[in-house]
Amino acid sequence: ASGDDEEREGSYAETHGLTAEDVKNINALNKRALTAGQPGNSLTELPPSVSALFRAPDAADERVTPPAEPLNRMPDAYRAYGGRATTVVNNYIRKWQQVYSHRDGIQQQMTEEQREKLSYGCVGVTWVNSGPYPTNKLAFAFFDEDKYKSDLENSRPRPNETQAEFEGRIVKDSFDEGKGFKRARDVASIMNKALDSAHDEGTYIDNLKKELANKNDALRYEDSRSNFYSALRNTPSFKERDGGNYDPSKMKAVVYSKHFRSGQDQRGSSDKRKYGDPDAFRPDQGTGLVDMSKDRNIPRSPARPGESWVNFDYGWFGAQTEADADKTIWTHANHYHAPNGGVGPMNVYESKFRNWSAGYADFDRGTYVITFIPKSWNTAPAEVKQGWP
Repeated sequence: ASGDDEEREGSYAETHGLTAEDVKNINALNKRALTAGQPGNSLTELPPSVSALFRAPDAADERVTPPAEPLNRMPDAYRAYGGRATTVVNNYIRKWQQVYSHRDGIQQQMTEEQREKLSYGCVGVTWVNSGPYPTNKLAFAFFDEDKYKSDLENSRPRPNETQAEFEGRIVKDSFDEGKGFKRARDVASIMNKALDSAHDEGTYIDNLKKELANKNDALRYEDSRSNFYSALRNTPSFKERDGGNYDPSKMKAVVYSKHFRSGQDQRGSSDKRKYGDPDAFRPDQGTGLVDMSKDRNIPRSPARPGESWVNFDYGWFGAQTEADADKTIWTHANHYHAPNGGVGPMNVYESKFRNWSAGYADFDRGTYVITFIPKSWNTAPAEVKQGWP
């Protein structure tokens, strides 16, 4: 779910001309994907009780899996506008097969399971490129505490803006996505250096601690049982014979992003659910890590009649080496694939960083997350070219 302009302030629904029912279905399918993506669950055969729990009326019937594309079929040109290139999901599959599908250098056709993952929309793009459903456990962000305190003290609410709206806006504006992205890239670089010469997990952890100490990085004080140190071990492809096969040197750290809403505490005040929770999902000031354990994918609550908000958005970055953040490419999508349904077909976007990070009024938090994929996969190449050719 990401839109058209580099400076977006409207909602996702307004930008894409969607009804409240459309948004309800999108949120329901997003939750269904989360359930389907858990270990041991099937994408196509959820138990009826679980499926019904996360389904808006007819939502699951609308989503369809895109058909297979011939391996040798070349993509059509994308539509380019501003900082973004757009294409239909079928054409993205063709590009993916030409550019990102390779395993051990051999081009692959996107499988039915991969096309099923992809069909879930924004999360589907990250899902199909990272392997497992994204867990978001190694999330980073940057919050400018000084700016927050200064703006809170020295500025006033806008006309007709409540105090809760004002505080939520000040908090949102105090997050710097560029610095959050940089922090995630820097940590991924440290991890990759630690992975390179390690052939067992113990050596990787030792290397990682040494690299962090050399850089005097606050992450060196993380508990040995923390997500930071257990992330590699908990990556399914690390254990697979045709993936990492328990050899850290065969893996690499990559980055994706999640936009979401802070006011998710259903026991909290209605103002926080409408306008944001100033204290929720702030990063640790030393490490930059964000505790995502309370992220339940709950959308912003409507404050006025007719408002409808999407629950999250994902963007795939991978392992690009482009030093200038503004020139990096983020792959994301509008919503699940329903060519014959109310929301319509899924479009895939390749956006420059400013376009991606602008987000929507639906979201007030943007995190940059590290995960691992095998080096033998080409879903995160060093260079990504926007559009086609």
